[in-house]
Amino acid sequence: MKVLLAGGGTAGHTSPLLATADALRRLDESTPITCLGTPRGLETTVVPAAGYPLELVPPVPLPRRLSGELLRVPTNLRAAVKATYDVFDRVEPDVVVGYGGYVSMPAYLAARRRRIPVVVHEQNALPGLANKVGARIARRVGVSFPDTRLPKAEYVGLPIRRMISTLDRTALRAQARAFFGLDPDRPTLVVTGGSQGARRLNEAVLGAAAALADAGVQVLHVVGPKNEVTAPGTAVPYVVLNYVDRMDYALAAADLMIGRSGASSVTEAAAVGVPAIFVPLPIGNGEQALNAKPVVEAGGALLVPDAELTAAWVTAHVPALATDPARLAAMSTAASALIPRDADDQLARIIAEVAAP
Repeated sequence: MKVLLAGGGTAGHTSPLLATADALRRLDESTPITCLGTPRGLETTVVPAAGYPLELVPPVPLPRRLSGELLRVPTNLRAAVKATYDVFDRVEPDVVVGYGGYVSMPAYLAARRRRIPVVVHEQNALPGLANKVGARIARRVGVSFPDTRLPKAEYVGLPIRRMISTLDRTALRAQARAFFGLDPDRPTLVVTGGSQGARRLNEAVLGAAAALADAGVQVLHVVGPKNEVTAPGTAVPYVVLNYVDRMDYALAAADLMIGRSGASSVTEAAAVGVPAIFVPLPIGNGEQALNAKPVVEAGGALLVPDAELTAAWVTAHVPALATDPARLAAMSTAASALIPRDADDQLARIIAEVAAP
């Protein structure tokens, strides 16, 4: 079985792609796996670093407004499909797996014309254009959230990193808090706006630092690599970091998390039972609010619109929640019961079934 995994651009595509690749290797370590990306995406660094070969094709941006770029889409798409044919000739895949984004559309079209079976995985609750097209020709379609509307959708969850899916928060808590220089016994709030941080979250929580300290709540605040923030001088620990590469430790340290609701953020927090306050990104097509919706409706998280997350809101709501063990335990149970931790293995088995002669 030779597998071609098509996806890139952001961590939202590359992270589940790599988690699936690792699961395929656990299923059969001899499986040849090639990744397909574009020269402008995150995949150019993370895929080789993970030890998988990477083939590149030209990106095909799909503008949402009438523009010169939109008029060039047919020409760009033909060039990308032709380049994908060349990759197919070199790799000879038995199955093509797409995760959406710029690179998946030419992969789906080339696979259909070459009669190579396709598997689609959609990360977000609201599918993108490439996966809407891909789902129509795919043999199997896996989705991350239960209400995602795609033909043939199967709820498998989102493939996530093994360091997260195998995490025992209770067993790792003391070690994780020591790693960040936190008190082992205080209620702990973790704040993260994703890999780039989020100004709204940063300002709101920093503005409520005194109220959090008065309630005895310590904070691990990941402000983003481009943000320069000085930790407030409070009587309890308030740790400011630009970036965390041990997200398993951050999740293990947390009693409560405030963050954006990208698919990976929602899935990782909910899968390991971290109660959360999700603040959807206010731009885009609304997928972040939809990503959080199942966890919120199950009782595992709260949803706060971006415009409403202010220092006053954090002061009024977060200290009481972070110091309420019974409510946090109920939220944790609700979240972890909803989200599967083995999506990577489920998707790997689907791929193997589709590739089988």
